[in-house]
Amino acid sequence: MSSSPLTRRGSKALVGAAAAAGFALLLSGCGVANSGGSTGGAAGDTLRIVLPQEPPTLEPCEGSLTATGIVTRSNITEPLVERNPTSGELEALLATEWEATGENQWTFTLRDDVTFSDGTPFTAASAAFSIDRAVNSDLGCNVEGYVFGDDDLVATAVDDTTLTVETVRPDPILPLRLSFVEIVPESTSVTEKVREPIGTGPYSVASWETGTKLTLDRNDDYWGDAPAYASAEYQWRTEGTVRAAMLTSNEVDVAVGLGPDDGAGELGVDYANNETVALRFSGDIAPLDDIRVRQAINYAIDRDGILGSLYSDGTNVAAQLIPTGVVGFNDSLEPWEFDLDAAKALVDEARADGVPVDTEITLVARNSLFPKVTEVSQVLQEQLSQAGLTVKLSMVDTSQSLQYQLRPFVLDEGPIALLVQHGNQAGDAQFTVDQYMTTDGAQSTFGTPEFDTMLADAGLKSGDERAAAYEEIFAYQNEEIVQFATIAHMVGQIGLATTVDYTPDAATGDEIRLADFVPAG
Repeated sequence: MSSSPLTRRGSKALVGAAAAAGFALLLSGCGVANSGGSTGGAAGDTLRIVLPQEPPTLEPCEGSLTATGIVTRSNITEPLVERNPTSGELEALLATEWEATGENQWTFTLRDDVTFSDGTPFTAASAAFSIDRAVNSDLGCNVEGYVFGDDDLVATAVDDTTLTVETVRPDPILPLRLSFVEIVPESTSVTEKVREPIGTGPYSVASWETGTKLTLDRNDDYWGDAPAYASAEYQWRTEGTVRAAMLTSNEVDVAVGLGPDDGAGELGVDYANNETVALRFSGDIAPLDDIRVRQAINYAIDRDGILGSLYSDGTNVAAQLIPTGVVGFNDSLEPWEFDLDAAKALVDEARADGVPVDTEITLVARNSLFPKVTEVSQVLQEQLSQAGLTVKLSMVDTSQSLQYQLRPFVLDEGPIALLVQHGNQAGDAQFTVDQYMTTDGAQSTFGTPEFDTMLADAGLKSGDERAAAYEEIFAYQNEEIVQFATIAHMVGQIGLATTVDYTPDAATGDEIRLADFVPAG
């Protein structure tokens, strides 16, 4: 099957590519009323945005990291195709059509009217270069581990507008995977990551004052519809209350990552995002290498109490690492019940068998990971301690957290319970399990040969068989592996000035497309 040609996303038309057939999501965004409440307004043609943290880099192959992708994806750089976060379908972008042309091959037809912001023409050679750089190089790109794993791709420019991509094995969702590869010109370094990329997007980097602000200017040669705002200015503040205050005092037009009590008032807009909060345990260091201790932690967490006291309606207790709407979600799984007696009994049983349950466990959490992360972390520390475990809390910044989150992991600090917030941006369970559950997954500390086989087999299936296979995997994880203590499926909040119209969706927490913002009225 092949897709039909499609114009830029401004048309809002959808394309049913073979890769997305059977994988459409039913995620729904929330409409923005933006009526009444406090005042606010854009400073001329500049859209002013405050983020929870400064981007660590704008490197395109790190776009699957929220702190980077929220600025870069579909703003500075663009992929060949992109997934509509509401429908789950794939939309044409730099590619207009795609089809499976062999058991292990896909062919893409590319646009012929695109240039990079430096004036370099976009061609199939650019696309092949970008895929090779992100997936096959030694750069250690996050997108490689998150989306592609160890398998290399062979990307070939047949001519200027025809690209073939060959995989090691059949891959029914390759176009979906490629939606995470941001396209860059062939002049981009292949020996080191870049801080300020060149892309084909509607904006380009104008200036970056480290520690202060980042400014993007509209790309006047952009191939698609011109965005409404001539520039975007990003600032960052760690505290949600500070971000909300900047919004209500008309210092910014958009405040990202707000919590229900941060003070945005009627300017705060809730939306269903795709984030799941969980503890991830190190699997090879005592006492967390004993499944009874991991089960005890799950029993010790009062999930309903945490959500009821800290979060608004809409945040749900989680039984698995993906939310409803993602292919593979198992709606028969029940969250762990809060049973402190059961938790203590399991810890005592492990202690009786010689497991060093008194060894200090470090609970690591990243500052500004999500609203009220410090409060949640403190509650978790207390609840795990009540189960008879010794727990130290360590709040770290973004660069430090990556040492715990991604391979190679920190190995000299004892057992780690890492608080993670996982967003499945792609809408398919494979993007979760490949990084978090395989033996060599980029964010996995567990794994068995048997489980690896289950995961590999599921990735080759399609349609209902694919969904059923991943449902079984999440059930198996909860029973036999227990690498996680899943806590909550989150609800996001973004703050919007009354002079700005924008409709958040399930992807808003990971990428904010500037072209989707327009002045109100």
